Amino acid sequence: MGEGVKVILDTDPGGDDILALLWLTSLIRQGYGELVAVTTVQGNVSAESTFRNASQVLGVVGLENIPVARGVARNCAEIPCADYIHGQDGMGGLSQKLPPACHDFMTAPTADRLLIEALNRQPGEITIIAIAPLTNLAAAEQQQPGILKAAKEIIIMGGAFAVPGNVSTHGEFNIAYDSEAAATVLNSRDDIVILPLDITHKLIFSPTMLVGIDGDRGNNFLGGFIDDLSRFMSATTLFYRESGGKPGFLVHDAATIAYLFYPETLTWQRAKVEVETQGKFTKGKTFFDNRHIPKSSANAWVAVDVDVDNLLASLIADLRYLLR
Repeated sequence: MGEGVKVILDTDPGGDDILALLWLTSLIRQGYGELVAVTTVQGNVSAESTFRNASQVLGVVGLENIPVARGVARNCAEIPCADYIHGQDGMGGLSQKLPPACHDFMTAPTADRLLIEALNRQPGEITIIAIAPLTNLAAAEQQQPGILKAAKEIIIMGGAFAVPGNVSTHGEFNIAYDSEAAATVLNSRDDIVILPLDITHKLIFSPTMLVGIDGDRGNNFLGGFIDDLSRFMSATTLFYRESGGKPGFLVHDAATIAYLFYPETLTWQRAKVEVETQGKFTKGKTFFDNRHIPKSSANAWVAVDVDVDNLLASLIADLRYLLR
């Protein structure tokens, strides 16, 4: 499934976004696909910060020529940014240790424009991996209705079905941050791939795994960066009780990369997924009808189980490739 795939990554880096981006760039460098562009959006931190973070990370891995788009402006986010988890700069204060951004925020194309142009230019060829609020994708769909059908596939990290939300009783961050946008995207086609909290909350990247990643830290800048970022994220994850007391941090977004390149690590259910956009207590909740009755309007494949050990082992092996 992964070989030769063309990818646009829609992201709001963010600690786990950065790890997912690094995993993806490793696979790209190994020849398993092409990174067409990175589109950024306000979410974990501000639009300017997510743009800078994506640009800096691409620069560190030698992919500074990859286009980076700035997020569609949204002035009324439904929940606050997650800088309390990711740090004010989105990477635990480490942005100052990285080389400057390779792209200019003010002159960069907007994400909706880039998405529309890319999908019109290569219809049926580009897979969109969305690991952020869905503002950019919805804006593209609103500007050119039907454009999201021109993607080969749309893969989303988002939602919570049989587990609690992580920003409210029922709401998962990427969906709840812009629930109207999520509804627009879910209604855009009938084969959305969804990796929800139900499986991603099991993906704890622990400090013991770092031994297999950072190698000789003294001679490897990127290894040191991954180490520092992981330790920062592990500390905030424990503080906010997100990992059940286990040391490590949740690599939610990595599940999307696993789907594309290691599909054997995931189990799926077909469903009609909807998002609540009006409820006083349930706004941002994702749900589907799990009753044993006939259904004819499914719009998604939802991950319901994950092979944690093999997914994380694959992540570690591919990150090690970047550190050669």
